[in-house]
Amino acid sequence: MIPGARREELSFKRWILLAAVLGSGIVFLDSTVVNVALPRIGRDLPRSLFGVLEGQSYVYNAYLLTLSTLLILAGALNDYFGRRRMFAIGLVGFGVTSVLCGLAPNMELLVLFRVLQGAAGAVLVPGSLALITANFTGEEQGRAFGFWAGASGATTILGPVVGGLLVDTISWRAAFLINVPLVVVALWATYKHVPESRDEQASGTFDWLGAIVVGLAVGGLAFGSIYGQQRDWRDPIGFVALAIGVLASVALPFVMIRRSNPLIPPHLFRSRNFTVTNISTLLIYGALYVTSYYLAIFQQGSLGYTAAGAGLAFVPGTLFLIVFSARFGSLAARYGPRWFMAAGPAIMAVGVLWLARVPASSVAWTLRPGDPGTFVPPLSYVVDFLPGALLFGIGLMILVAPLTTALMTSVPVRNSGVGSAINNAISRVGPQLAGALIFVFITANFYGYLAGKLSGVDVTSSSFRAKVSPLNTPLDPQLVSVVRDASTICFHIAMFVAALLLILGAVANGIGIKNAAAQAAAPAEAKHEPATSGAVAGPAPSADPVAQDSF
Repeated sequence: MIPGARREELSFKRWILLAAVLGSGIVFLDSTVVNVALPRIGRDLPRSLFGVLEGQSYVYNAYLLTLSTLLILAGALNDYFGRRRMFAIGLVGFGVTSVLCGLAPNMELLVLFRVLQGAAGAVLVPGSLALITANFTGEEQGRAFGFWAGASGATTILGPVVGGLLVDTISWRAAFLINVPLVVVALWATYKHVPESRDEQASGTFDWLGAIVVGLAVGGLAFGSIYGQQRDWRDPIGFVALAIGVLASVALPFVMIRRSNPLIPPHLFRSRNFTVTNISTLLIYGALYVTSYYLAIFQQGSLGYTAAGAGLAFVPGTLFLIVFSARFGSLAARYGPRWFMAAGPAIMAVGVLWLARVPASSVAWTLRPGDPGTFVPPLSYVVDFLPGALLFGIGLMILVAPLTTALMTSVPVRNSGVGSAINNAISRVGPQLAGALIFVFITANFYGYLAGKLSGVDVTSSSFRAKVSPLNTPLDPQLVSVVRDASTICFHIAMFVAALLLILGAVANGIGIKNAAAQAAAPAEAKHEPATSGAVAGPAPSADPVAQDSF
């Protein structure tokens, strides 16, 4: 029998783990749920400033912008002000902004609320893992991280499905409001069971300037590209935003070098594996998230899939990640991550290229929860989407754990927190930059195609572009067929660009990654030095192969 004190301690830690899982889970769940809701949001919400696809892009990217910009800074704030306190603040902020998003009366306000929601999410992600780091040790900590990773993986599967069911049975607004009860439970568990902890050696100096420069760089490039292309580059705001993004990007390394306590420590990039891993993360995660983003909009907005059908379409592929990812993590630890990190994105690219052959005539899966006759997908789904989904999932399964291994063994333990936070932030930056790039390509092609098919129609006018947008079915029935053809071509372009990014990531990993077997053991002082930042993506390795893979 378990002694009473031990049983009470286990119960206490279960509540801590529940709070941590719910805190990070709602952040991950939100991005996947909202992805499926975007087509309905584009149809239902009125707009005065944005086109349909433009507004959908901002809803997606605004959240990622503040999440990625503040993620590293939030880890330092958690350590200094207290992990329990900052975690609770993040929960309250995420709950309030979720309600605001769910009640947004127009597209412009929804975009603003998504900016605020991303800021709250940036506090939650490092805070959730910091709670585990501070309250679990030894094997218990490993199991806790494993449970956290499994729950995060489950949201990858459940997010699109839950989102589709909510959108089809209730409203797209439910995709945001579903966060509220989860926040309430997590907040209660935090106040009732989570003890306060902080890094007593953490300084109160935070690189706010660095965070602002990162935000201006990413936001300026993404917003400027999308805004300018939507208006055929007739509005100077697009050029101004791009100029700000370029200047901030150029200034960023100089700012980091000159700061005494920089947001992004430049010395970490002396590690070859750390640099290459982050470059490939930028490319691969940009392709990964943008593929799912444009796929959900194309399936629903152009082909006529229900949200539930689109949500279930990629579930078979993600099952590989959940079931076999740990196995490939073990193989990467044994043989080195290099070839796994090269093969994974290469196989993902093949899956994406399969999607680039989907015809405009592909029959939609109109899955409706109350109609059992719609539960079986049509043959066109099995032919057009399932093979690509399976290949994509297999490649992702091979990639994720080895990438984490390469990252966490490329820096000393004392820097594992900030190193992981940088990689986590870059994985959110990639989608914004890749999304902006693809938006420019597909928008230019879409309206160019329509210009050749619709004689006498000014496809560059703001009134036409407000009514007719890529990957969305127009209200005018006479335009439905030609717009669907144009949207299908645009979807193919998006998949080609995504496949190119994946291939570049595979090449970067194959050429640049050095297997850890060649690395030397860590100095004794580094082995016992704990990571202070809470923004880690998983448990740090028990040994500390110091980054002696410099260029």
